[in-house]
Amino acid sequence: MLSFILKKFAGRHHRKYIEKCRPIVARANEFERQYQQLTDEQLRAKTDEFRARIKQGESLDQLLPEAFATVKSAARRLCGRKISVCDQELTWDMVHFDVQLIGGITLHEGRIAEMATGEGKTLVATLPLYLNALTGKNAQLVTVNDYLARRDSEWMGHLYNFLGITVGCIQQSMHSEQRREMYARDITYGTASEFGFDYLRDNGMATRKENQVQRDHFYCIVDEIDSILVDEARTPLIISGPAPIEREQPFTRLKPGVEKLVAAQLKLINHLVKDAADLLEKKDATPEDRQTAAMKMLQVKLGMPKNKQLLRLQENPEWRKLLDKTDVEMHSDFNKSELYKFKEELYFVIDEKNHQADLTDPGRALLRPDDPDAFVLPDLASLFIDIEKDSTKTPEEKEQAKRDAQNHYEVVSEDIHALSQLLRAYSIYERDVEYVVQEGKVVIVDENTGRIMSGRRWSDGLHQAVEAKENVTIERETRTYATVTIQNYFRMYEKLAGMTGTAETEATEFNEIYRLAVTQIPTNKPCIRIDQNDSIFKTRRDKYNAVVKQIQEAQGRGQPVLVGTVTVEQSEVLSRMLKRAGVIHTVLNAKFHQQEAEIVTRAGQRGSVTIATNMAGRGTDIKLGEGVRELGGLFVVGTERHESRRIDRQLRGRCSRQGDPGQTKFFLSLEDDLMRLFLQGNLASKIMEGSMKEGEELEHKWLNYSIESAQKKVEQQNFAIRKRLLQYDDVLNKQREVIYGIRNSALHSDRPKDIIFEMIEDEIAARLESSGYGTKNSATESNIESLVGWLNSHFPVSVKVGEMTGDAETLLKSLVERIRQAYALKESVEDQAALGGLERYIVINAIDHHWQEHLTEMEELRRSIGLRSYGQKDPLSEYKGEAFRFFEELMNNVRLQICTSLFRSATNRDAFENLFAILSRSARMQGPAATPTALGAAAQSTAPAGETPAAEQEIKLPAVTIRRETPKVGRNDPCPCGSGKKFKNCHGA
Repeated sequence: MLSFILKKFAGRHHRKYIEKCRPIVARANEFERQYQQLTDEQLRAKTDEFRARIKQGESLDQLLPEAFATVKSAARRLCGRKISVCDQELTWDMVHFDVQLIGGITLHEGRIAEMATGEGKTLVATLPLYLNALTGKNAQLVTVNDYLARRDSEWMGHLYNFLGITVGCIQQSMHSEQRREMYARDITYGTASEFGFDYLRDNGMATRKENQVQRDHFYCIVDEIDSILVDEARTPLIISGPAPIEREQPFTRLKPGVEKLVAAQLKLINHLVKDAADLLEKKDATPEDRQTAAMKMLQVKLGMPKNKQLLRLQENPEWRKLLDKTDVEMHSDFNKSELYKFKEELYFVIDEKNHQADLTDPGRALLRPDDPDAFVLPDLASLFIDIEKDSTKTPEEKEQAKRDAQNHYEVVSEDIHALSQLLRAYSIYERDVEYVVQEGKVVIVDENTGRIMSGRRWSDGLHQAVEAKENVTIERETRTYATVTIQNYFRMYEKLAGMTGTAETEATEFNEIYRLAVTQIPTNKPCIRIDQNDSIFKTRRDKYNAVVKQIQEAQGRGQPVLVGTVTVEQSEVLSRMLKRAGVIHTVLNAKFHQQEAEIVTRAGQRGSVTIATNMAGRGTDIKLGEGVRELGGLFVVGTERHESRRIDRQLRGRCSRQGDPGQTKFFLSLEDDLMRLFLQGNLASKIMEGSMKEGEELEHKWLNYSIESAQKKVEQQNFAIRKRLLQYDDVLNKQREVIYGIRNSALHSDRPKDIIFEMIEDEIAARLESSGYGTKNSATESNIESLVGWLNSHFPVSVKVGEMTGDAETLLKSLVERIRQAYALKESVEDQAALGGLERYIVINAIDHHWQEHLTEMEELRRSIGLRSYGQKDPLSEYKGEAFRFFEELMNNVRLQICTSLFRSATNRDAFENLFAILSRSARMQGPAATPTALGAAAQSTAPAGETPAAEQEIKLPAVTIRRETPKVGRNDPCPCGSGKKFKNCHGA
């Protein structure tokens, strides 16, 4: 009763919005009737008229009815014309319906238009894109793949070109010149990754403004917005290159040990499951026997949850109930110690939900029988103290001992990490489910779409571990050069809109993250699709048999069938079963976008059977063949419920376009991942406790609700993960904006001298403050000498200790002015045409080098920060604090490198030698300085072999042998003090 009342009120806000749009649609239709009297040239002239009116101050909202009418009138005039799209000849037969005009208004206002499959979203987008392109700024449309971007830009391009609007399309194979030309056009089509990577190349890689291709981020429509902003949003866009090799990767060396470990676990699991089966099948089994069997089944579930024998045992309702009950009891606080004892009888334990695998003591002993401390990280601080206390060692021996300890620490650390990733690769990541092997490479399969994600790699060594498992070439670990998440890229647009057939279930996420409201647009004709109840079976075998039977029945009467699977593996299993049954069919595994679009187009022909991963061929309409309407239309069969209701709705939406008939039905089994992992613990047992037998079908609408409630739980969990990830990335995003802002200022400035001197002033101010100027404690003599030494070694200013008097502000102005004078002298001897490029290089080189290091550090911080929760600290707050300190260090390093490089670089060698000669004469007139100058150091480094610059010959310093008491610690190595921080973030700061 309650749900009936709630349904009556559901969707009221959508209906109110649509009623508000009706008068605007009526005005647009009235204008369109008037425009039918115009010639083609007069209609085309409307574009220039609208542009002029915008320049005079008229708003886009005021122009909307006339602009929409112009586009609709142009579409009407194209009807019947032959057009070329992707080298195929088509006939234009589209004119905008009223509901499409409402969709256009929705998109223009920066909302998400939820429109059913076949309602013409591609045509709808032409309305707001035309309107917003009139501003002279670049309007963009994002699609899910290159083929659809090309198809839609060429298809709709005939309409845009008719109205005098230029349209471009970004393709993966294009070079920079072509990309710049495409972005320069009024409207640009492309994929999210291409737009995102162009942004990263423009802001993080380009060294001249001529290398940048994008214009602005003004207006963007995202087609299939749920797929791009939800499903793909979890994978950031990363431009990376090979990381420097410090030592050989340990995966190949450690692989045999892990294979031995997995084999030992499999042998143990088989024994356990056999013992459990024997106890349960005993005719005179006692309660103690049953409890022992339940504990053994629980151990199998912890050690290998997808074990086929275990899944077979769970088909018995009584035994499944016993296992569920034992599982709940053992995970309670009272039985923690006992559960730990049972886990320790295994070699490793798998956490299927979180994709983790943890070694137990027997597992560690099997891998390292001779070294009980192999999985314990050495305590470097204690080791260093012990080495220092050892009076028998010379300083050189102590240094070597510390270096050996440091190397041992790094080897142990890397081995532990590599073993962890190899264990995950062998025990959790399955071939043809999470990844496929193509042409000797491991390629990730998208869990939502079933698409193969070429070029993407798992991070943190997991990809290398899977490559080792599959005996393919192990590629080098990569280093991030530039990165941005899909969420933060699209939040840069002034106006963002989207369209899809399924957005309502993710409305909360769209609103919270992107501030986008979802509006359901009514269909042009009523939807008459019949959604049948789900059919549930005990086993996958029963389910697939039922699917094959259903397909044979439909094909027998000539009704076309589209079968949607969740994974590539499922589609191949079903294909083999259909071959054995003699059913002719087509398999589509989302490998070639153009090919899949062509196959999906034919899926509505009489008697056809098409098997496809849930998302394959998306964006292509399935039109019914002759006589198919009378047979009930396209029959869509789902072989498993997806974690997200949205993906299921997408599959259902493949049939019943534009009022066509259609049917949908999902077939499930209690062995499906969703049913096994997320359905309420004992519900499955309760279902089977009735009269359900093997091969029997169970269906009821109440079961549909239970499954949907399980899906809601998963959706909420995934949303929480995405939201948390975004909160972390927001921290890096603010830093990215600052860095890219400075970088772009340098790129677009003819002479970035002001940026350089701003950096120099900040650096000197910071050093004055750290020396004691402007603080309660006055500067000490040693601090002043140190500061003077730093100034003279970086700038040719010959500062003396006696000159370092007065307040901090006056001293800062004086020092910066002396540096400016020295730089003016440098400018006078430099090649003026190349000076701007040199200054730009100094700024960009400093930023790029340290930003790339910073990204690596932030990745490491992000991976490790979760451990702070064990200390009752909020990882996000800790991450923000650490990230701020890292960013301060980044800016300090950038400033320091700019200070170091300014007088150590020149446009050509002659300019450098001329400047050095002038400054050398000046130095001889003033007398020798207390400290060497920047030019002396730079000249020494640039002089040819065997030569010494003149100024350096006059001052000979005594040779001093420096002996290091401790081993040299790298900036990224752990600090020897034992704090756990990197050296550069602790005592090396």
